[in-house]
Amino acid sequence: MAETRILAVIGKKGSGKTTLLTALSAEFVRKGRRVMTVKHGAPAAGLETRGSDTERHFREGLAERSLVVSSGILACYDHRPESIDPMALAARYLDGADIVLVEGFRQAPLPKIEVFRRVADPAPIYDPAAPNAREWVAIVTDDDRFEAATAVLRFRDTMWLQLLANLAWERARLL
Repeated sequence: MAETRILAVIGKKGSGKTTLLTALSAEFVRKGRRVMTVKHGAPAAGLETRGSDTERHFREGLAERSLVVSSGILACYDHRPESIDPMALAARYLDGADIVLVEGFRQAPLPKIEVFRRVADPAPIYDPAAPNAREWVAIVTDDDRFEAATAVLRFRDTMWLQLLANLAWERARLL
């Protein structure tokens, strides 16, 4: 069995990270890849509602893990340390993936695809002088003037998504 690959999709708030990640995921699935994702986000639904059945299973019942199943969706709640490592999460929960796409976790030492749109922020996260600048696989932008010392793809480019998927596959980190 081939090893699982992992990379992060990052960007500033409102830049289109989720939109890009879902398009990239669908492209990998179209190519016959098994894709799984990790999302850094807000508190898990169901646990913040004091007294909900989900909250009671997990907190009062002291369960190590709780699965909640509803309308074809399964969510797993698991006690974890405060330090979240997307590579450890993928290894623990996403066995069998060809590629794991991580949204957020910009500080993680992962290959990165950045979504940069000036409508979200006038400057990208990417800094060519930063010690981790080599982690950038590509920057996808709608800014025709933007240049960087890494691959720059523009949403208007023909076949940008297919090119991005190929770059991502080649540069993703093996778990």
